[in-house]
Amino acid sequence: MARPPLILLFLSLLALAFVSGSTASLRKKVGIYELKKKDFSVKVTNWGATITSAVLPDSKGNLADVVLGYDGIGPYINDTTYFGGLVGRVANRIARGRFVLDGKVYRLFINNGINSLHGGHRGFSQVSWTVTEKVDGEFPYITLYYHSFDGEQGFPGDLDVYVTYKISSSYELSVYMNATALNKATPVNLAQHSYWNLGGHDSGTILSHSVQIFGDEYTPVDGNLIPTGKIIPVSGTPYDFRRPMMVGSRIQELTYGYDLNYVLNSPRNFDGMREVAVVSDARSGRELKIWSNQPGVQFYTGTYLSNVTGKGGYVYGKYAGLCLETQDFPDAVNHPNFPSEIVNPGEVYKHNMVYKFNF
Repeated sequence: MARPPLILLFLSLLALAFVSGSTASLRKKVGIYELKKKDFSVKVTNWGATITSAVLPDSKGNLADVVLGYDGIGPYINDTTYFGGLVGRVANRIARGRFVLDGKVYRLFINNGINSLHGGHRGFSQVSWTVTEKVDGEFPYITLYYHSFDGEQGFPGDLDVYVTYKISSSYELSVYMNATALNKATPVNLAQHSYWNLGGHDSGTILSHSVQIFGDEYTPVDGNLIPTGKIIPVSGTPYDFRRPMMVGSRIQELTYGYDLNYVLNSPRNFDGMREVAVVSDARSGRELKIWSNQPGVQFYTGTYLSNVTGKGGYVYGKYAGLCLETQDFPDAVNHPNFPSEIVNPGEVYKHNMVYKFNF
């Protein structure tokens, strides 16, 4: 096995020091920060702007952590599952790590077969962010900042990126992402990549979870999980979750489980948000509703998880958690018929989400 680069060794040592988040001089160091409102708590690390836990009651008042992840920060540094991370500069896959913008060909870091995935091998979920603000109180929040330089992982232009995680109401977590292109046009598509298991991160698979997705269409993919460019109805396919369906009810019809983008069509409210999905677990009584202002959502059922040692030594396997990543359409830079994800200099990309829990 090759020795890890010196920077990873440094970060691993740095991760051993737990940072409370209250001291300004420590805000650039890697730490874990807690947002808490009564018996609802969310922990975030500034390594990858990652959600490391979300603890809340079930219908009987029993607390459980419903996010897959690791103990401490160290395992996140070389993580390949994207547990809880904020992925970018462009989430999901870009075919052959290549696109053309304003007549120039850009070539990205290839890290997923022949494609680029989640921003490359050192995307936004694999860098240290700066904590710019941490506020406790009735509605606690934390704001993180990252500057992505021109040419990072092959992407053009400097980009200033912020994300705020906020407990905005009882059992409600809001996520506000924005990115400003400073000097060049660039694609931007940020996504929050938490794996959810409403029974608890160590409760088994999510095959008995019920899921409803507010999308009448999806973007089919080829054998490399790259969109073909078509947009087709979900009706009559195993991808139809317009009504609540158990995840495991039709998953055996699919070779690799669920891992595709849905075209959202629910009506938007006054602030541009629309209902994305509802997930429920009958055993615990927990329910998760997701809202967003994005046009699509990637539904992924943890197909590629295999013998991953997580929190408390629990081993995550196939279908241990599910992801619902609100986003622009995958590989949009190579499909003119998809909504554009290009942000021009001076423009601000805005991606808002709300996770609302009930039990």
